[in-house]
Amino acid sequence: MAEYNRVSECVGLITLRNPPVNALSAAVRQGIVDTVQRALSDPNVKSVVICGQNGIFCGGADIKEFGSNMTGPPLIPMIHAIESANKPVVAAIEGSALGGGLELALGCHYRIAHSKARLGLPEVSLGLLPAAGGSQLLPRLIGVPAALNLITTGRHVTAAEALQLGIVDQVTDHNTVDAAVKFALSVAGRSLDPRRISTHPCPQQPDLDAFFEEVMQKVRQSARGAIAPIACVQAVRAAATLPYAQGMERERELMATLFTSGQARALQYCFFAERAVGRWRMPSGARWDTSKPRPVHKAAVIGLGTMGRGITVALAQTGLSVIAVETQEKQLMEAKQAISAMLERGAKRRGVAPALDGVIYSQNIQAVADVDLVIEAVFEDIALKTKVFQQLSAVCKPGTLLCTNTSALDVDQLASETPNPELVVGMHFFAPAHVMKLLEVVYGPRSSPQAVATAMQLGKKMGKASVAVGNCRGFVGNRMLKPYIEEAFFLLEEGATPELVDQALEEFGFPMGVFRMSDLSGLDVGWRVRKGDGLVEPGTASGRSARIRQGRRYSPLGDLLCEEGRFGQKTGRGWYQYDKPGSRVARSDPWLHSFLGAYRAQHGLVARRIDHQEVLERCLYALINEGFHILDDGIAAGPEDIDVIYVSGYGWPRHRGGPMFYANMVGLAKVLERLEHYQQLHPEVPHLQPSSLLRRLVASGSPPIHKWGEAIKKLHSQL
Repeated sequence: MAEYNRVSECVGLITLRNPPVNALSAAVRQGIVDTVQRALSDPNVKSVVICGQNGIFCGGADIKEFGSNMTGPPLIPMIHAIESANKPVVAAIEGSALGGGLELALGCHYRIAHSKARLGLPEVSLGLLPAAGGSQLLPRLIGVPAALNLITTGRHVTAAEALQLGIVDQVTDHNTVDAAVKFALSVAGRSLDPRRISTHPCPQQPDLDAFFEEVMQKVRQSARGAIAPIACVQAVRAAATLPYAQGMERERELMATLFTSGQARALQYCFFAERAVGRWRMPSGARWDTSKPRPVHKAAVIGLGTMGRGITVALAQTGLSVIAVETQEKQLMEAKQAISAMLERGAKRRGVAPALDGVIYSQNIQAVADVDLVIEAVFEDIALKTKVFQQLSAVCKPGTLLCTNTSALDVDQLASETPNPELVVGMHFFAPAHVMKLLEVVYGPRSSPQAVATAMQLGKKMGKASVAVGNCRGFVGNRMLKPYIEEAFFLLEEGATPELVDQALEEFGFPMGVFRMSDLSGLDVGWRVRKGDGLVEPGTASGRSARIRQGRRYSPLGDLLCEEGRFGQKTGRGWYQYDKPGSRVARSDPWLHSFLGAYRAQHGLVARRIDHQEVLERCLYALINEGFHILDDGIAAGPEDIDVIYVSGYGWPRHRGGPMFYANMVGLAKVLERLEHYQQLHPEVPHLQPSSLLRRLVASGSPPIHKWGEAIKKLHSQL
């Protein structure tokens, strides 16, 4: 899996061959060892070039080997053998050099990169650290601060930035292998001592202890409980303070701890889950590989509020021609300005020209007559959306895909307003739509596999984690969010404070707890939905009956705050107080605490002590329980779909793998036992009643998460 040729008479060319990314599998490592040895022992070879097949240098370790006994030559001695070679070894980097691929390149004496190549050490995103010398070599090459930035974030850098940092020696726009061969010829016979990075001292950092203390504090804060970024800092500190051999030993110790951790398993599960959801399937059995997406060259967005603007930007950035329609002139002008600014900012960040010419604005829905796909993003009102769909059916050319950005409304009801319901799917974006990674593609019972495939493919082009889900109230994400939020409200009634609930959830790893998130998105949003559902009742009735709606427990706390005009950050008051409307800094609000005390007194509720464990169990297990209902109902194809939705769109901490993976890690029997416990205490709360699927999985021995699909199929076939 590493091919050897001699080129230009005296250059040994080693080509890594392991599609698609030339990962360092056992066979590739063995191939490198054999071909390097062959090149070094050939008296006619004066220098060596290592490259990758098909325009990709090396994507790093073969992650599929992580769960098995590793065979073949170990990576570290292989890299050391390259570095200690007595002939110059040049890495010709095209496409990407990531993880072990970059560590392999660091073991080479010189690095030549194509201008479009990307380099990085992304191991932290898998719960690991660069453990083939990356944490020791990179700081010696580019200095401690720059190395820390790359290693603790796992971010990829362009060839231009890599050259500026000193990771590569040369960047070319031409054939990289040719440039590397030419370079290798020019350095043949030169002393290699200055080119062996492991022999370099680490560039000195003033006041090292204070520097690392500050870095560690920042990393802990941003890691939100993830251990890999912290281990990365410790490894780089070893590079800065210890001789190379001792630093390598410290790197090995830290990696040994991470490799077997639950967090590494969770992060690697996320890695594979994101790839699995791209291979979507529908209950009919239709799949991505049998459903060819339609080509989309021209798209339209109807409604240019916050969501519509973000969707327009996301579409334009893929290179599509976009018709942006807004009937209100003032709103259209504001949207045009906002979209142009977002496109310019995005282009500047990516170092490309803004796609301003790709967007055409109109007040007339007739302008969408010749588009291939329309995304409706008007106000979340079924009557308004129905009207828009009727208009689109009359205006659009035959075969146009009609998509709705609704977050909870019935996609099938909208489809029934059109003559071709098979062309209707939901494309549920998350705000801000041009930034957030998640896209729920919602199919109704009449949506065609081709329509789903087209929406999924478009989502992929936009860089989204696209997940195909069935049609129901709230789909997957929002349906699961409802019991999570309701439990948080009930905890306030029973004695908790917004600060306590949010702190427990944020310590678990969420970027924001329920109440800070509610203040950010606006309390009036949920209030409007509850009004539409007939749950909001006027008056100040007291006692238990005032907290029952439609036969189940209900907390009117959010409604009461909205009646006071407390809508969150936008009004400067919500569950917290803010210095002024629009301010982001949440402060504890004495008024809110008095209000909760008065509310409890009015309803005869006695506040009790609630600890963090109860907050997590009630909020998270209610959410997870709804996930089991969703799997049982066939709304999500598998637990991976739910987990990708929650990690990509709802802030679930990635190092905990997603709600269903977390339930598997905690133990299904434990989740079931705690749900039964809380359901006995609160019989009027239906979402605490354990899902029949959860009960059946526990009864069948709690199979591991990758076998739930088989268990669900088997259980359904027995019904």
